Amino acid sequence: MLVSDSFLDAAIEEARQGRAEGGIPIGSVLVMGGEIIARGYNRRVQSGSAIRHAEMDCLENAGRLTASDYRQCTLYSTLSPCDMCSGAVLLYSIPRIVVGENTTFRGPEDYLRSRGIDLVILDDPRCVALMKQFIEENRSLWNEDIGV
Repeated sequence: MLVSDSFLDAAIEEARQGRAEGGIPIGSVLVMGGEIIARGYNRRVQSGSAIRHAEMDCLENAGRLTASDYRQCTLYSTLSPCDMCSGAVLLYSIPRIVVGENTTFRGPEDYLRSRGIDLVILDDPRCVALMKQFIEENRSLWNEDIGV
């Protein structure tokens, strides 16, 4: 079932932007106080980066925040965050992650929950379709992105 969520919609826009640039279609937004304070998308290909996953790009685009700011945020991502991105969430004590889908990739969700993170999986068909098509067309690039 598709649940309309304007913040997930914004993350999907970011994912589509990344794909339009020849990158991997994963997007993320950081929300505080009911407003998007940062956006990002996977820029590993575009930037030649080892770490510029969507969540990392989003956090970088947020700039320096205080610890109390991070504790008021929700991170939205079109895909379940990997170990690296999950580590950043834990480091900055971001209490909630809303994930578009975890069908095509599942990060350390049980570990995040065990550390007190409120993890919401929306199973959004748009997110699933974006990743399935990308993976079918770009298997080696996808494997590189997830460290396989």
